[in-house]
Amino acid sequence: MPRLSISVKKKSVRLERNYLMDWYQCRKGKLAGTSYGEVRREAIFTYQEIRKSTKRRPYIRSKYFLKQKIFLDLFWKHLYEKNLRDRTRRLKFFPAAIDLMQNTALAPESKDNPNHSNETLHRFTGLTLDQHMFYVHIRENKRNGNKSMFSVFPEQNPDKFF
Repeated sequence: MPRLSISVKKKSVRLERNYLMDWYQCRKGKLAGTSYGEVRREAIFTYQEIRKSTKRRPYIRSKYFLKQKIFLDLFWKHLYEKNLRDRTRRLKFFPAAIDLMQNTALAPESKDNPNHSNETLHRFTGLTLDQHMFYVHIRENKRNGNKSMFSVFPEQNPDKFF
């Protein structure tokens, strides 16, 4: 796994292979807690605030996508396919992921989905207040332009996406 050197002044991450990646400094930190129940309670509280503001499918508006909607329901379906340990690990970054999607203007890494030709995958990179790097995947349908938050996870292997 390549080593990362984080430069807070430049807001970029340089990998050993001279690959430069921009990241967004979030205003939220990682959720505290060790058990799934503790972390889920805090993440659901954040999700309920978003859900109350909409009548149908919960969504947030993204600065990067020019205030277009990003739907959140696909994230929960994907999350419940994971085991408890992985769910806990991913849910800890949920409030920071919401902050990242709403406020970042930095361009994500994008590529066509190799499994579905009518989809594009976008990967945003963020850094929490407590200096933990994480990624957010957004799936965009090319036909109708719908965007859905697909996944959030901490940094482990940055080369896995491409």
